[in-house]
Amino acid sequence: MDVSIQNPAWDALTRAEKNHQLFLSQKHTLALFLERGAISRAQHDKSLHDLEIKMGEK
Repeated sequence: MDVSIQNPAWDALTRAEKNHQLFLSQKHTLALFLERGAISRAQHDKSLHDLEIKMGEK
């Protein structure tokens, strides 16, 4: 989803839905870092676990 503040679909989301979209974006970024060798599998797993805990996602 385009998270631009000018995107009407973004405005229609609840705070929880926006937080979930942020979580998905951050999860994708971690996956890209791992894929490109910028972080190790252990770093990815720890960061993803921490992100899930902090954002209340699973």
